Amino acid sequence: MAKENNPNNAPKKPRFSSWWIYGVVIALIIGFQFFGGSTFTNTEKTTTSELQEFLRNGDIDKIVIITNTRQAKVFLTEEGLKKDVHKGVAEKPLFPSTGLVPQYVLDYGDLQIFQNEITEIKKENNLDTIIEFDTESNVLGELLLSLLPFALIIGIWIYLMRRMSGGAGGGAGGQIFNIGKSKAKLFDEKTDTRTSFKDVAGLEGAKEEVQEIVEFLKNPDKYTSLGGKIPKGALLVGPPGTGKTLLAKAVAGEAKVPFFSLSGSDFVEMFVGVGASRVRDLFKQAKDKSPAIIFIDEIDAIGRARGKNNFTGSNDERENTLNQLLTEMDGFGTNTNVIVLAATNRADVLDKALMRAGRFDRQIYVDLPDLNERKEIFEVHLRPIKTAETLDLDFLAKQTPGFSGADIANVCNEAALIAARKEKKAVTKQDFLDAVDRIVGGLEKKNKIITPEEKKTIAYHEAGHATVSWMLEHAAPLVKVTIVPRGQSLGAAWYLPEERLIVRPEQMLDEMCATMGGRAAEKVMFDKISTGALSDLEKVTKQARAMVTIYGLNDELGNITYYDSSGQNEYGFTKPYSEETAQKIDLEISKMIEEQYQRAIKLLADNKDKLTELADRLLEKEVIFKDDLEKIFGKRPFEKEELKEEEEETAK
Repeated sequence: MAKENNPNNAPKKPRFSSWWIYGVVIALIIGFQFFGGSTFTNTEKTTTSELQEFLRNGDIDKIVIITNTRQAKVFLTEEGLKKDVHKGVAEKPLFPSTGLVPQYVLDYGDLQIFQNEITEIKKENNLDTIIEFDTESNVLGELLLSLLPFALIIGIWIYLMRRMSGGAGGGAGGQIFNIGKSKAKLFDEKTDTRTSFKDVAGLEGAKEEVQEIVEFLKNPDKYTSLGGKIPKGALLVGPPGTGKTLLAKAVAGEAKVPFFSLSGSDFVEMFVGVGASRVRDLFKQAKDKSPAIIFIDEIDAIGRARGKNNFTGSNDERENTLNQLLTEMDGFGTNTNVIVLAATNRADVLDKALMRAGRFDRQIYVDLPDLNERKEIFEVHLRPIKTAETLDLDFLAKQTPGFSGADIANVCNEAALIAARKEKKAVTKQDFLDAVDRIVGGLEKKNKIITPEEKKTIAYHEAGHATVSWMLEHAAPLVKVTIVPRGQSLGAAWYLPEERLIVRPEQMLDEMCATMGGRAAEKVMFDKISTGALSDLEKVTKQARAMVTIYGLNDELGNITYYDSSGQNEYGFTKPYSEETAQKIDLEISKMIEEQYQRAIKLLADNKDKLTELADRLLEKEVIFKDDLEKIFGKRPFEKEELKEEEEETAK
């Protein structure tokens, strides 16, 4: 009974629409048109032979021949109506007509033959039957046919106008008359978002700045009483996946004020003037609901520097949108208690006028998380995951150098998927390590067909990387080496690079030498080289070019850089140096790489027996770890005591 009384379970009644009335009227008109002539009268159809029989019997009073429809209407005499043969048509109709209604109708073929037959029967039987000729016109049908195209056009026009005005299933901003309206989503703190600052791990400096913006809106007197002004805007800058949008969501959850969220691309439309119109409407809505926060994600879509990529000289719609945004943020009109938050990972391409104080007063840099911040991020993302043991978060944080917050979230999710794929009831430490390998290197391809000769080459290549990195002081510590194909690579070596804030030339050169160790091993063992070192060559070339042209670490070129932090070099057609300098740069890059290549060859030639032993073990096991290298080479003499202690704790 409870289920029957529940209104939610009751079937929904169809909603009344005015279109139903139009449909019923049209159906009635069509019905009267096609069926009205015979449905509500007793007129029956007959044949030519029956007509001739009725005519010979003297039952017919009048025959009206309709020439344009090839139809004849037959009217009976009073005596004929009394006969049993005409009993069906003699009865009174259900809806009697006011006009003369024939008792029979028939369709004839050739008019001349039909007329001759009737005339001949009249003469033979000396009948006084009246024969008339007439034409009929269906006024209602013709009127409908003539009005139907206009009615269809008018109906379609009304339908389209209602759709475009947003009255028939269209939301604001999605219709033609609302195209200049803002597409910003207004967040309701009660229903739309649950994110708070507790959900944002790490980013302590950025959180502090953003929290202060929330405080500005909640308690402005605290700041304005001393003569201070509330900031107009804050720009969140940082690499992808570091939590810029998450911070904005936390602001939406904490502010308890109207929060308008949209993307920079929401201002872009195919119509001229739409972007500027949407900016005006956005700020009008925000001012009406002030205090309020506006969040523009990926603001570089409209905030790119003006006049840098407009080669055609035509009016640039994006520039008009940016001009309107600049005016709204700090123009003649003041936006009281409206704060603009924006996020981008391309701050170098933004317009200088957008970045000045008074518009974006604060630039909050959201960097990649360090060791402690990664640990906090793991704590957040491990909450919903069912783990089989108490995980060492310090260990997981150390295994993910250079990972962003989004990458760590992906690691946790991938670990859970891997555990489920293996039919486990809970996620273990090994699943997290496998997830890191999966994300960094790609999916394992154990069924990839590799010839024994290729496998041997790959084994010596990876063993060369491991050997050289073990012998060099500043090379990253090795974790494991594998010759199992993964992603696009045929083999891989995993390292845990030291997280440095500044890098010295000797450290970069050691890393380059370790990277060239793979090709050097092929040269030492087989006196041949292969295409397997493509990614290694790409890496060292970029590194060497950065040392020469960006960091000024080359003695030949000296203390000079060609790096442009404003990002405007991409719009230039000329290099910032002469052809002579370009040749010198190419020569120094090649020289630097060759020196490290020869250094790697010498190291491997001096330790050829150990290289061979390592490659053989790699061919046997396919995956080897740091312990295997220690058995062959002994302890690394360069390891810091702190690292040794940490590794011993991890092993325990």
